[in-house]
Amino acid sequence: VLPMLQHINNDSFKEVVLDAKVPVLVDFYADWCGPCKMMTPVLEDVAGELGDRAIIVKINVDENMDLAREYRIMNIPAMYVFKDGNVAEKIIGAVPKEEVLKAIHKHL
Repeated sequence: VLPMLQHINNDSFKEVVLDAKVPVLVDFYADWCGPCKMMTPVLEDVAGELGDRAIIVKINVDENMDLAREYRIMNIPAMYVFKDGNVAEKIIGAVPKEEVLKAIHKHL
């Protein structure tokens, strides 16, 4: 069984993302966004493939406006790879799994 993607919010962001010891891919999404929905199975595959070498989380921009503003999310899906508490990589829009993996692998 593939690990489900963890949904986080403003409250858990620092602990889960900024304080993580491994790279974290944060998927900024919204429930009404078609391309965001297309990325969910892709990100589940990526999470399954990487196991504990990276963390993949989802943040609903409608429910977490502060984070969306802080990271200047203008278009979704926006997938940001965080390493050591900083944004190391950005992927905007729906992309193939290989592109997501490539972005994370650079920071493993």
